[in-house]
Amino acid sequence: MSIGVRVKIDVSKIDKELLFKGSKGTYLDATVFIDPNQADQYGNHGMITQDISKEARDKGEKGNILGNVVVFWQGDSKPQGAPSQSGQEQSQPQAAPSNFDNFDDDIPF
Repeated sequence: MSIGVRVKIDVSKIDKELLFKGSKGTYLDATVFIDPNQADQYGNHGMITQDISKEARDKGEKGNILGNVVVFWQGDSKPQGAPSQSGQEQSQPQAAPSNFDNFDDDIPF
């Protein structure tokens, strides 16, 4: 089964201490939760969370919610609440936050 998803991540919510160096760059482990047949009140079909260590999970901690997921294509049918195929988004782009110029520049992307 093929599925197309669009993700929107708030990079300011990334815990940079959990980023790690690999042989080809700096990486972030994240998990995506998707229910392609059920959209929330904003048209989202899921969320993205930052992965944390097993020890942290065992203590009851949870990873930061980084953003949302919208399923825009699934096989031959459009899921409930998905944006139209015309290329028009359901929501308008948001302006950069007022403190965007002060954003931490050592995020590797």
